Amino acid sequence: MENEKLIVGLDIGTTKICAIVGRKNEYGKLEVLGMGKAVSDGVDRGVVTNIDKTVHAIQKAVEEASDMADVEIGEVIVGIAGQHIQSKMQSGSIMRQPSEDEITVEDVRRLSSEMENILVPPGNRIIHVMPQDYTVDYEGGIKDPVGMSGTRLEADFHIITAQTTAINNINRCVRRADLTSKQLILEPLASSLAVLSDEEKEAGVCLVDIGGGTTDVAIFYENIIRHTAVIPLGGNIITKDIKEGCMVMQKQAELLKTRFGKAIANEANPNEIVSIPGLRNRPPKEISIRNLASIIQARMEEIIDIVQNEIWQSGYYKKLTGGIVITGGGSQLQCISQLFEFQTGLDTRIGYPNEHLGKTALEDVKSPMYATSVGLVLAGFKSLDDREESYNKRIANGGVQKIAPKREFNAKDIFRNISDRLKSIIHDEIGDDSNY
Repeated sequence: MENEKLIVGLDIGTTKICAIVGRKNEYGKLEVLGMGKAVSDGVDRGVVTNIDKTVHAIQKAVEEASDMADVEIGEVIVGIAGQHIQSKMQSGSIMRQPSEDEITVEDVRRLSSEMENILVPPGNRIIHVMPQDYTVDYEGGIKDPVGMSGTRLEADFHIITAQTTAINNINRCVRRADLTSKQLILEPLASSLAVLSDEEKEAGVCLVDIGGGTTDVAIFYENIIRHTAVIPLGGNIITKDIKEGCMVMQKQAELLKTRFGKAIANEANPNEIVSIPGLRNRPPKEISIRNLASIIQARMEEIIDIVQNEIWQSGYYKKLTGGIVITGGGSQLQCISQLFEFQTGLDTRIGYPNEHLGKTALEDVKSPMYATSVGLVLAGFKSLDDREESYNKRIANGGVQKIAPKREFNAKDIFRNISDRLKSIIHDEIGDDSNY
C-alpha cells in the first residue's frame, strides 16, 4: 500500500464524527479500506462548541479507521457546515496584453486568485471560489476559455464564505488530534460528489442533505453549482419535538423517530400503539404512531418550505429537470420523498453513495448517513485529478518546461571526475602527464 494514494475524509457533524479511508481501484471506483465513528458531543449545528470533546471524538474515529485500514493517518480532508456559511455571486475581470496569443491556465488562475482577495464581511473568510461562466472580449457563455484569443477575460463567481472563528476552531481540533487539515470543503459540495450523477448536474438538480443539526442545500445546473444554503434545522430538532410532544426521554424520542417515525401522518395506522418503559415506579407510556407522525410531519413541512424558498430565490425552480435528491441521516425517515414531492411539485429520490463505490465489506458506508464522509474522500481524489489536469494543460501551452532529472553522483564518481580534470589541465600545461 505504500505506493498507493490514500485519502482520508473527516466529517465533523452534529450527531457523529466519521473518518473514512479510501483508495481508487483499477476501475476508478472508490474502495473504502476503513471507517471509524464517534458520538459528537462537542458540536452544535455544525459549529464546534467544545474543543476537548470534539478532539476526543476525532481521535476515536480516526483511530478506528486507522486500525481497520492498517495505515497511519496524518492528513485529512475536513468538511465544514453550519448556519454561518454564506454564499454570493461576484463578477471579476483581468486585462491581458494584446501581444499574448491565447488565454492560458495561468490567466484563469490569476482571475480566480484575484477573487480570493475581495472584501467579505468582517469575521468571515472565503473557503470556495467557483467560476460559473466566462466572458472573453464581451462574448459570454464560455465554459473553458483556455486556448481562446482575447484581451479581456471576465467571469461570474460563486463565492462561499465561513466564519473565521468556526474555521479556526475546526483547525485547532484537527491539530490537537495530531492531524493535518489538507483541505476544507463545504459539506453539501462533498455530498454532491457522492450521490449526484453528472447527468443530473447537467439537467438541473437540487441536493438536500438533512443532517442532525443543519439541512444543507446545493443547486446544480449545466454541471455548475449555482446556489448553496445552510438551514439551521435538522434531525435533532425533530427529536426535540417528539421529546416534548410525547413527554419522553431524549433517547426514547430518537428511537421512536428512527424505528416508527413517518413523515406523512395519513400513512400511519391510527390504531397502532407503541409502549415504552416509564420512569422509575411508573407505568409504561403508550404512544400513538399517528400522533408521532403528525409531530414529525409538522416540522418536516417547515424544513421543506425553507428549502423551497431557497430554490425559488435561486431562480432555478423551473430548470430542475433532475428534481430533488435527499441524502443524510434525515433522509431515512419513512415517506419523506413523498412529502417533498407533494410540497415542492418536483420529482424526488433518496441519494445513496453507491454510484462511485467499488466492492467493499463495509455495508454501512452505503447508507445516506455517510454520504458526506464518502464525498470528502472523493473530493480529495478530485483535487488530485484537477491538479494533474491543470499541470498537463500548462505543459501543453508551454507554461511549464520539463526539466531533465539531475544526475546523482556518489563520492567515487566525484573523486574520479576531479582526477580526470586535473590530468587534463596538467596535459595542457606541460604536455606530458606520465610522471603524474
